[in-house]
Amino acid sequence: MTKIFVKTQSAPQPIGPYSQGIRAGNLVFVSGQGPIDPETGKMIEADIEKQTRQTLQNVKAIVEDSGLALSDVVKVSIFLKNASDFQKMNEIYKTFFQENPPTRTTVQAEFVSPGMLIEIDAVACLE
Repeated sequence: MTKIFVKTQSAPQPIGPYSQGIRAGNLVFVSGQGPIDPETGKMIEADIEKQTRQTLQNVKAIVEDSGLALSDVVKVSIFLKNASDFQKMNEIYKTFFQENPPTRTTVQAEFVSPGMLIEIDAVACLE
């Protein structure tokens, strides 16, 4: 199976030894994305709605650069700093996945970066 490494300027550049995404066969694996503005390389302000929107825009950019669309996403994992942010995050999330949403796991997690409230990774599948 051939692996194609996804690299786009429309999402934050990796700050460590990992790829933004990898297309392996008909699957695309998107590395955990956070609320980083790809133009500035800086984390956006600490507001869960804004951070969720930016994070999902980053996921979307990587998925689309690989030749797929958000409608091809089959699995999403969401990591929240505060479980109490679940409802606010969910309101933004559902605007990105309006019909036939992917499977999802949401857990509370501690982040290394101060001010980071959310991280999301995804798997997409080309039919």
